[in-house]
Amino acid sequence: MDLSTRKAKRKLSRRTFLKKSALTAAGIIALPPTAYGYARYAERRWLEVNKVTLSLPRLPQGMDGIRIVQFSDVHLGFHYDADELFRLAETINGLQPDIICFTGDLVDYEIGKDGVRYAEALANMKAALGKFSVLGNHDYFNESAEVAGLLTEGGFRMLRNDLAAVQHGGSTMWIAGVEDMWMGKPDVKEATRLAKPKDFVMLLAHCPDFADVAVDHQVDLQLSGHTHGGQVRIPLLGHVVTPKYGKKYVIGGYTLGDHKLQLYVNRGIGVSQHPIRFLCRPELTVLTLRQA
Repeated sequence: MDLSTRKAKRKLSRRTFLKKSALTAAGIIALPPTAYGYARYAERRWLEVNKVTLSLPRLPQGMDGIRIVQFSDVHLGFHYDADELFRLAETINGLQPDIICFTGDLVDYEIGKDGVRYAEALANMKAALGKFSVLGNHDYFNESAEVAGLLTEGGFRMLRNDLAAVQHGGSTMWIAGVEDMWMGKPDVKEATRLAKPKDFVMLLAHCPDFADVAVDHQVDLQLSGHTHGGQVRIPLLGHVVTPKYGKKYVIGGYTLGDHKLQLYVNRGIGVSQHPIRFLCRPELTVLTLRQA
């Protein structure tokens, strides 16, 4: 993608986010003052560790019981700083993950002056079988290569239409990752090119609606973020608004293609546009994979 094209996409993306911001603001205005205070000062910092067990028919026997910690949408630089990222690393390590997966939007708009500390905090996250990541749409707003480099420096295997083999208990599974659906050029065929028909493939894709593409390829499980679960959820109505490519699959678990593909959408750690969460706490997901 040439420079002029990148700039045009960034302008369009920013304009879309401003429109989203206005819609979200409408939902915020509807909140009573006490609810707004709770959303602004309490819930957005009230991390929930959500434990989910998934039964997967094609999971190799040696991977039965493997523990994956997924985090997403940190949005560093917008009401989330390096000290908080260090504390998040401590929380993740306390969950004793076999694998850590990050599903995009590390920064809000730019890395800024704290890049070294961000990398140190990422490096503090420990997983026995490896750490893997993809980029989100916000990671492209300046230079995606810089954000990718930061994650790599923090010990994460960056998957940009690429895949990596994970071996455990005499079995192998693939972790694939695609570029962002909004700002990048995702290519699931390229990302799964080495997987044989019998192989189990887990896909990292920032935008959850990419599942409608993934279901037609060799993917058993997709992990996504992007939506923040709506960030503001109104009783009986649900989310107020979600971003482009996060309209169909917004929060939690889904099955597609007659259970061929399972999708999990993480609510994210940080916030964007408005520093609030209402009935939609930040989430760390602990996924335990079981052979069905």
